[in-house]
Amino acid sequence: MKLVPEHIAGVITHTRRGAIKHGFRYGVDFVLIDPEARGTGPWLYSRNRFNLVAVYDIDHGGRLKAGVGSKWARDVLAAHGLTDRQVQLFLLTQPRFAGYVFNPVSFWLALVDTALIAVIAEVSTPFGDRHSYLCRLPGFAPITKDSRIRTPKSLHVSPFQAMAGDYEFTFDIRADQIAIRILHRNGAEGVVATLSGPRRPMTSAGLAMAALRRPLGTLLTTMLIYWQALRLKLKGAQYRTRPTPPKTEVT
Repeated sequence: MKLVPEHIAGVITHTRRGAIKHGFRYGVDFVLIDPEARGTGPWLYSRNRFNLVAVYDIDHGGRLKAGVGSKWARDVLAAHGLTDRQVQLFLLTQPRFAGYVFNPVSFWLALVDTALIAVIAEVSTPFGDRHSYLCRLPGFAPITKDSRIRTPKSLHVSPFQAMAGDYEFTFDIRADQIAIRILHRNGAEGVVATLSGPRRPMTSAGLAMAALRRPLGTLLTTMLIYWQALRLKLKGAQYRTRPTPPKTEVT
């Protein structure tokens, strides 16, 4: 299945559960690409070279700022038994904007024909850590919007969340839209995060409009992370020091 590069002008939400309630909702721009395709896309978008909007292999697949791109994702899938099918990879991520990027989470989508059979959620933190979560069903059965995939929490993401509990992932990947839900469950505490938006072919006009709407790109993402951390601190949320990150790359 050939994928023309897509632009998802979407929305992210975070809702904190427990004694200290907190939430926010922001517009966000993601791209959905075939990371192994040779095509160039619209003129304001590039692969592995500077442009207004760009996706670099070094930003994905492996250690933070030392990624190797799709080879890493295929190696992860093979290590977990997905070696006997013709798998196509798509990458859902926030791109570099004028050279800067920070991605709290990107998603490697593995498909056979049109069926989603695995997702690698690539989580990065402002502390310079990265860890990924392989989401799959037994036997790599197709993942539908009703599937609930749980995995232990392994990476310290926020100083205001405990390093305990687990994640529950839900993926609704359709031809015209994307909706992803991540629930961090830790007893009565936890956070619900969502990403949703329509799938549209990527165009230079669309990317230019995105730059006008959010001129700081993913730099704004970084700024908003610290702004929400300040709001939580003022509400009295407990600050937790960063523990040693996991030695393994994937849970």
